[in-house]
Amino acid sequence: MALTLQPMICYPRRMEDPTETVGSRIRTLRQARGLTQDQLAAACGVSRSAVAQWETDRAGQIRDNLSRIATVLETTVPHLLDGTRSAPEATADELALLRLYRACNAEDRAFLLRTARRLAG
Repeated sequence: MALTLQPMICYPRRMEDPTETVGSRIRTLRQARGLTQDQLAAACGVSRSAVAQWETDRAGQIRDNLSRIATVLETTVPHLLDGTRSAPEATADELALLRLYRACNAEDRAFLLRTARRLAG
């Protein structure tokens, strides 16, 4: 029996749209979370016109507010700046749950997963 090797196809990592801007990412994330410009402005402590300026890439005070914008939009500053996607950092509660899960035996882990799926469903 002869073994035939197929060529391996390597796909490049999905890159963000190079034409996407900081402003367009802010607008997309705001809309995805169902927020108006007024609501984002209030959450960031700025005016609605500041949000409009950010979303249309007209400077404003965006650098000073990136951290607040990222927090409100539940993303990271690197994602806002260049589209870099990274896994969100785990909270203290999530880390505690992971440590407890890892301390369990296989049977208890299966029970925990079933319970978590039932609660989340």
